[in-house]
Amino acid sequence: MPRFAGCFVLLLLIARPVVAQQPTAQDTMSSDRHEVTNNQKNHHFIGSFEYQSKETSIFADEAWFYSDEDKLVLVGNVTFAQGNNRISAERAEINTKTRLGSFSNASGIANVQPQRQQGRPGAVALPPTGAQETVVYFFGDSVEKIGPKKYKITNGGFTTCVQPTPRWDLHADTVILNVDHYTFLKQAVFTVKGVPLLYVPVLIYPTKEGDRATGFLLPTYGTSSIFGHSIHDAFFWAINRSQDATILHDWYSKTGQGIGSEYRYNYGGGNDGTLNLHFLDQHESAYVRSDGTTAPLPASRSYELRGGANQVLPGNIRARANVNYFSSIESSQTYNTDIYSSSRNVRLFGANFVGAWAGYSMNGTIDRQESFYDLTSSVVSGTGPRVNISRSERPLFGSAVYFGLTSEYANLLRESKSIDPDNIPHDLDAGLNRVDIWPVIRYPFKKWQWFTVNSTVSWRDTFYTRSCPSTNDSSTSCSATNIADASLNRQYFSVQSQIVGPVFNRIWDTAQSSYAEKFKHTIEPFLTVQETTSVDNFRQILVTDGIDNVTGGTNLAYGVANRFYAKRRITPGQPAQAREIVDVELTQTYYTNQLQALFDLQYQTAQLGGGTASHFSPVKLSVRATPTNDVNATVAAEFDNRYHSMRTISASTTYAWTSRLQTNVGWTKYGCIPQLTPDCSNLTHFINASTNAHTRDNRFGSTYQFNYDITRGSMLNQTITGFYNAQCCGLAFQYQTYNYGAGSAIGAAADHRFFLSFTLAGLGNFSPFNGALSGVPR
Repeated sequence: MPRFAGCFVLLLLIARPVVAQQPTAQDTMSSDRHEVTNNQKNHHFIGSFEYQSKETSIFADEAWFYSDEDKLVLVGNVTFAQGNNRISAERAEINTKTRLGSFSNASGIANVQPQRQQGRPGAVALPPTGAQETVVYFFGDSVEKIGPKKYKITNGGFTTCVQPTPRWDLHADTVILNVDHYTFLKQAVFTVKGVPLLYVPVLIYPTKEGDRATGFLLPTYGTSSIFGHSIHDAFFWAINRSQDATILHDWYSKTGQGIGSEYRYNYGGGNDGTLNLHFLDQHESAYVRSDGTTAPLPASRSYELRGGANQVLPGNIRARANVNYFSSIESSQTYNTDIYSSSRNVRLFGANFVGAWAGYSMNGTIDRQESFYDLTSSVVSGTGPRVNISRSERPLFGSAVYFGLTSEYANLLRESKSIDPDNIPHDLDAGLNRVDIWPVIRYPFKKWQWFTVNSTVSWRDTFYTRSCPSTNDSSTSCSATNIADASLNRQYFSVQSQIVGPVFNRIWDTAQSSYAEKFKHTIEPFLTVQETTSVDNFRQILVTDGIDNVTGGTNLAYGVANRFYAKRRITPGQPAQAREIVDVELTQTYYTNQLQALFDLQYQTAQLGGGTASHFSPVKLSVRATPTNDVNATVAAEFDNRYHSMRTISASTTYAWTSRLQTNVGWTKYGCIPQLTPDCSNLTHFINASTNAHTRDNRFGSTYQFNYDITRGSMLNQTITGFYNAQCCGLAFQYQTYNYGAGSAIGAAADHRFFLSFTLAGLGNFSPFNGALSGVPR
C-alpha cells in the first residue's frame, strides 16, 4: 500500500483552533491507489484512504485534495476521530487552510470533561465534582463547521443518552452549537422513545464545561384544583464562581402568572447568603367545589420574600440577617406546597450582630414578627433594636467565686392590628423601651462527683418607659388595652441553688451479650431552690418575655433523672464506647406565689397560655431513647396534679436504615380538662409521618408524608413523591392533597396538586419556588 506524507499535514484536527501546524514524522497517509493531475495540484486517493497523526485519524473510501483551492473532499464512510470524539458522514468537504467544512448525513460523539475546581485564597474548598464526563451524541442532514468551536446542524439534533436506542433526543430544524459557550435551537422537538413530547420554538442552553453554566433550565409541569395547569420555566445565570441567580416564570391556566428570582452568593469564610423573591399576579377565577358548585376567588397581586445572609465584619463581629415575608397570607397559604409554609401565619424579618472581645460580648438584634389570627387581624411583636452587652463569668480575686454581668437595652414592639366590617383599620400600640441590668455571683461546689451544688446570688434592676396603672384587684393584669405612658422601675434580689445528687450508679457486665459489653444505670435526684424578693409592681408590667415574668416568692423545682448507658461497638472493628441509650426525667415545681405558675416557661402549658394560678406546676415527663444509630424516640408529657388528667403529650420516633430508608412519626395531643377548657372541640390532636426510601445510587426512590387531624377526623395533607434516574435521563413527580377545611377563609376547601419534571444528562433543572419537588435527587 503506497504511503504519502508532508503536504497534507494541513488536514490536522478539524476541531482544533486555527493555528499553523508543521509536518511531523508521525503524520502518515495511505490509500490503495493515488493519482495526480493538473500539474501536481490535484490529488486523488482511491480505496481505503487513511490519514494518521498523533491525535487525529481520518478514514474514507475516496479522497480528493485540490491544493490551489485548499479543499479536501472525502466520500464514502467518512470518519473523523480525535481522542474520544468521533464524527461519521457520507461526504465531507474541508478547507485545509481555515479547517472549516461540512459533513453530509453526519452523526458523531463528543466528550466534555468535567471542570476542575480551582482553589481561591480565603474561599471555602469546594467538593470535587464527579469524574464522569458528559457524552453527547449529535446527528444531522448537514453538519457545518463554521468556526473554531462553532457548528451548524441542519435538520438534526443531539442527545446525551448514548445507547443503541437513545431514550430521548432534541431534534431541531437548525442547531447552532457553540462548544464551551451556548447552543441555539430553532423549532426544537423533545422526543422520548421516538414519541414527540414537547415543542419549543426557540431553545438556548449552555454547553460549557463544568456543572454551573448560564442557560435555560428544563421546565416543570403541574396541575392544581385552584391554579389549574401550570408551567414553570427558569433561566440560570452563573455570574461567577461565587455568585449565581435564577429567574423564574410561572404560568397558571386558571389564575394568571408569577415571576420570581433567587440570588445566591458564597465568598467563603462564612460570608454567604440567599435571597428569594416571587410576585404572583392572579386574575379573578372560580373554585369548583366537590358538589359541583363554584366559589369565586378574587383577583389579587402579592409577593413573597425569603432569604438569609451571613457576613463577617471587621472587629471580630459576625452579622446575620433573615427574612420570611409575604404581602398576602391568603396567597401564601394557597401558593406554597409544603405543610410548614402553607400553614405559616407569621411573617418576619430581622438582623443580628454578634461580637466578643476580651471577656465581653455584644449581641444586637432587630426583628419584627407579625402573627395573623385571620385575614384582617394580627399582632406585631419584636425588637427594634435590642442590644445586649455582657461580661462572661470570671473568678473574683482568684477564688472559686465567679462574677458575671449582663446589661440590655430593648425597644420592644407590640401592636395589635385589625380591620372592622366597614374596612376601617384599628391599631393598638403597646410598645415600650426597657433597660435591664443583671449582675450575678456564682459559687460552684463540686468537691464530690456524686453530689454537686451550684449557687448564685443576683440582683436585677429593670426600667420600663410604659406601664399599667396600679390596682388592688388581684384578678387584673397589665394588658395592651390599659397600658399608659408612665415609667416604672422594678428591682429584686434572687438566691438560687441547683443541687444534683447524691448520684447512684450500678454497672452490669454482659460480655456474652450481642448488644453491649456493659450496662450502667444512673439515678440523679435534683433540687433547685430559688428565693426571690417580692415584686410588688408585677401587675403593672406588660409581660413580653422571660425578663418580665418574675412574680417573686420561693420556687422549688424537684425531680429525678434515670439514665441508662450501654458500652457497645458503634462502628464495626472499632473499640466499644459508652453511650446513653435511655433517659427518663420527671420534674415538678412548687411555688409559694401562685402567679408564677402562669409564667414558668419550662412547662409547655405556660408557654401556650393554658396554665392556671396554682402552687404546683404540672408534672412533666421527658423520655429520650437512642438504642442504636438507626433508631431514636422521644416522649414528652405534662400531667395536671389537681384534676389528675393529662394536659399535653407528644411522641416522635425516627428510624434510618443506612442512607436508603428514613422514617419519622410524630403524635401530639392536648388533653381535655373540662374545669380548665370547657370547649374541647378545638384542642390539638394530630399525627404526622414521613418516609423516604431510595436505592443506594438514587436510581429509584419515593417519599410519602401525611398530617392527620384526629380531633376533626380529616387528613390535612398527603404528599407522595417518586423519581427514576436512568443512565442519561430521569423522571420525578409529586402528587399532593391539601385540605383547607370547609370553612376556610381563602374560599377553597381543598387543593389537589400534581407536578412533573424531567432530568436530562448534562442539562440542568430546578424545583419551583412553591416548594414542589424539593429534595428530590435529580
